[in-house]
Amino acid sequence: MAARLASPGTLFRTAVKVNKPLQIPGAVNAYTAMLAEHSGFHALYLSGSGVAAASYGLPDLGITSLNDVVEDVRRITRACKLPLLVDIDTGFGPTAFHIKRAVQEIEAAGAAAVHLEDQASVKRCGHRPNKQIVPEDEMVDRIRAAVDGRTDPNFVIMARTDALANEGIDSALKRSKAYIAAGADMLFPEALNELSQYKIFSDALPGVPILANITEFGKTPMFTTEELAGVGVGMVLYPLSAFRAQSAAALKVYDAIRDKGTQSDVLSIMQTREELYQHLGYHAYEEKMDALFGKK
Repeated sequence: MAARLASPGTLFRTAVKVNKPLQIPGAVNAYTAMLAEHSGFHALYLSGSGVAAASYGLPDLGITSLNDVVEDVRRITRACKLPLLVDIDTGFGPTAFHIKRAVQEIEAAGAAAVHLEDQASVKRCGHRPNKQIVPEDEMVDRIRAAVDGRTDPNFVIMARTDALANEGIDSALKRSKAYIAAGADMLFPEALNELSQYKIFSDALPGVPILANITEFGKTPMFTTEELAGVGVGMVLYPLSAFRAQSAAALKVYDAIRDKGTQSDVLSIMQTREELYQHLGYHAYEEKMDALFGKK
């Protein structure tokens, strides 16, 4: 009998244990997921902001739906073997049944993990002002619903708290302990601004993997993996780094074509046709066509 393959959740948990810390880059579509895999990463991330901006041209204000996210999850997991952590915002609905269904749909689409946050349903980007936080017991109920929704016990439920900005670190830590007690496997304290703050969380929650969100142009400085490992961080997230670079490059190319009538001056920032083919495995597809139908 063939050996049973490890589940995505198991792969993610193993990656967290093996890598100190685990670097998790964001991918906004299947092809960028493949590029990240080819660069040697061991896990990937799908950002709610990335789904909104890249797939729908919308801001990160809770406008996209569960189905919108599930479709992008499905596309990425079909193209890439790396375990995928998915942002499900506040759970896509006001009730425990909505949250349970969200976890079930994301897991069924091939993801390894989700993170669920304690913002109000009308949410904002975690690095923007005026965030509103739900009461602690409401978030505890969200976590319990998420845990109840998973089929694979190794599928990861990660709790994100945005409480630092509104309530301070003592409250954020108190909430985090309650979220872990409710069944969350890992913790994502959002928008920390000092290394010492990460150490407070890791010291207070021994054995609980802590994620640091090193997003650009936000509240958190560009701490290195070495610095973060030194304060007990187990995962480092780069949610939109590649997307920001892709977007800047695309705008430069569009401007050049519009202004100069040619793209000749920006060829140096483009991926070549052959590089594209290499990452896609294009030639193997052609060889299969030749084997099936013969060269003509």
